[in-house]
Amino acid sequence: MKTPAYHTLRIAQIVTQTADSCSLVFDVPAALRAQFVYKSGQFLTLRVPYEGGWLPRCYSLSSSPLCDEPLRVTIKQVHEGRASNWLCQQLREGDCLDVLAPAGVFVPRHFDDDFVLVGGGSGVTPLLSILRSALIAGSGRILLIYANRDEASVIFAAELKALASAHPQRLQVIHWLDSVQGIPAVAQLAEMVRPFAHAQAFICGPGPFMDAAVSALHGIGMAHSRVHVERFVSLPEEGSVSTPTPVNTDLSACQVSVRLDGQEFEVPCAKGETLLNALQRAGLNPPSSCLVGACATCMCTMERGSVEMLRNDALDQQELNDGWVLACQSIPRSEQLRVCFPE
Repeated sequence: MKTPAYHTLRIAQIVTQTADSCSLVFDVPAALRAQFVYKSGQFLTLRVPYEGGWLPRCYSLSSSPLCDEPLRVTIKQVHEGRASNWLCQQLREGDCLDVLAPAGVFVPRHFDDDFVLVGGGSGVTPLLSILRSALIAGSGRILLIYANRDEASVIFAAELKALASAHPQRLQVIHWLDSVQGIPAVAQLAEMVRPFAHAQAFICGPGPFMDAAVSALHGIGMAHSRVHVERFVSLPEEGSVSTPTPVNTDLSACQVSVRLDGQEFEVPCAKGETLLNALQRAGLNPPSSCLVGACATCMCTMERGSVEMLRNDALDQQELNDGWVLACQSIPRSEQLRVCFPE
């Protein structure tokens, strides 16, 4: 597989959000602006120096592509987090970082629907981007439920207050503070989201919180196809992960029919070769980022045939049941395969 193509960007501004979070604002030169066009809900992968090596880390864009503003990611420091602490404590305005082009499928297909956005901690970052874009491009109602440890932990507090005040008929923001109300239970979340059972739901935050939100939404009858979850895991240090050996030895060459960027292609895949590698070898440029099955950038739906996934740290069981696979980890197990990438 091709090594991801990093671009060097200058940090134009560092904005303190809370005592343990900040936003990095990037200066994207004119020559790279086409590569850094993005959609609300997508993320950037930053290449962070660490002990003579590199730590790739994914951080969601909190800026909106529908506003005339520079790219901005927001980072919350994690206890003993090697990358987040360096970015928030050591990085200075004017410094440069290696950055991958925007990626991710945690993206609304359109903004015509009502939205329920459920975030915890720094999980509000992509939700803010979606929220602001929906206010601009859509006309529906938006409910944001934002959970934090305490009031001091609320990221974008002033911005959310201003948005709710400017759009009182469309936007409702509910702040949930564990210090006041305790950890939100599934039943409590269900009652808050019940009026939005018809909406599109986007969820991002700590794992147990997201699981509770998903259970709440399914409990009120929201269709699985309307529930979108963004799960991030810390990517391994560059060069520290080897390619696993396939468990199934009955692997053969395959002909892959693929729909990518609205076009149809036929691509041969060699025995034991991943889908991503086969597509890249054929000159195609499918979305990819981490290459280790952790970021879900390369996820696509399998419409015909079967694959073996060597590693999967990104897709949950419902997504697997719905036919999603990771192209960077999928080795065909059938002679004919058809996959479709999100458009």
